[in-house]
Amino acid sequence: MSRASAAMGSRTLVGKYELGRTLGEGSFGKVKFARNTKSTGECAVAIKIIDRQRVLSSHMVEQIKREISTMKMIKHPNVLNILEVMASKTKIYIVLEYVGGGELFDKIARQGKLKEGVARRYFQQLINAVDYCHSRGVYHRDLKPENLLLDSHGVLKVSDFGLSAFSKQEDGLLHTACGTPNYVAPEVLNDKGYDGTTSDVWSCGVILFVLMAGYLPFEEPNLMALYRKIYKADFSFPPWFSSNAKRLIKRILDPNPLTRITIPEILENDWFKKDYKQPCFRQEEDVNLDDVDAVFNDSEDHLVSERKEKPVSMNAFELISRSQGFSLENLFDKQMQGLVKRETRFTSTCPANEIMSKIEEAAKPLGFNVHKRNYKMKLQGDKSGRKGQLAVATEVFEVAPSLHMVELRKTGGDTLEFHKFYKTFSSGLKDIVWTSDSNKEETS
Repeated sequence: MSRASAAMGSRTLVGKYELGRTLGEGSFGKVKFARNTKSTGECAVAIKIIDRQRVLSSHMVEQIKREISTMKMIKHPNVLNILEVMASKTKIYIVLEYVGGGELFDKIARQGKLKEGVARRYFQQLINAVDYCHSRGVYHRDLKPENLLLDSHGVLKVSDFGLSAFSKQEDGLLHTACGTPNYVAPEVLNDKGYDGTTSDVWSCGVILFVLMAGYLPFEEPNLMALYRKIYKADFSFPPWFSSNAKRLIKRILDPNPLTRITIPEILENDWFKKDYKQPCFRQEEDVNLDDVDAVFNDSEDHLVSERKEKPVSMNAFELISRSQGFSLENLFDKQMQGLVKRETRFTSTCPANEIMSKIEEAAKPLGFNVHKRNYKMKLQGDKSGRKGQLAVATEVFEVAPSLHMVELRKTGGDTLEFHKFYKTFSSGLKDIVWTSDSNKEETS
């Protein structure tokens, strides 16, 4: 979002998702943080945005469609979950679960080498994910720490799994060289075809070495020199590697794919099995693939659109009518004076999106469920008071490009309870309320 659009408080919506900051960029496009505006539970997701024309011009529609369908059906605790797929006329949106722990690469960059037990735990989770996906004919081909994410509990999640592999040819081998050179198997560089299973195993071995050493086993500034080292598996171990770890890595980084250790053999390795925990999950039987079909057919019935929204602008007449000193209601309804007030408002110089987020943050700890639509929110109390559950409606209005008015109205429950709620609630809004001498909070 540009600085100008942020100041105006606009937001970008794709279907039911509000797009936020960019999480990463690659050759395929961008990955953006997003929120499901219709969700009442966990609403954070990540959305991969791919150029639709690029997919169509590659003549790989059926292959990509099949692989996205396969990945939707793969529900493994160590594989990033695909939630749904959408398309506009120009873009394809792959909605993924959001994990907030960052890349494993960042952890290594910050801390350097990991302790052997920690590295082993990540490696075990990596092998679990790779083994499960291989059993379903899905290969990664670009395994590296940058594609390994961590959730808030430190659980490893493999991302981009299956979205880069192509179909096997008649000889049963993959023929497209891809991946990051430092992590690719020697047979991938030969351009004679390779098995996706054994090439992924090689990459897992390089990752294990990096986790324990803090640096790459194969690294040369000259690409051909790097390839020569990979072809010969020319590397050396640092002194702190245990003998059992060395033996396993040596078997994985075998330049001959026919004699390279297999995943079933890794699972039986003594070093690998130490403190090993079997992954616990239940494969979902019924997965809806209608969205995948809709994305790749020629019908425009299911297309979504990117649209920008901004708060409703408030004209001068509306502003005056809502202002305490000029309230037109006082001219028509004298009986309202002296009663306990049921609505309040304040002004803010913060962007509208920030105001919305701050209101949500302040309301949830007080036991309120938050429902958002555009720049309106409904706060619903989860406890029953003297007159049922307290309900509060809020709306953000744009008075000027850098000034917003926020209105809160009691729509259900007891008025005294509303005032008690607002007293506590407003303390969480101090950072966003404009409190100049000329603008005190108004209540009407």
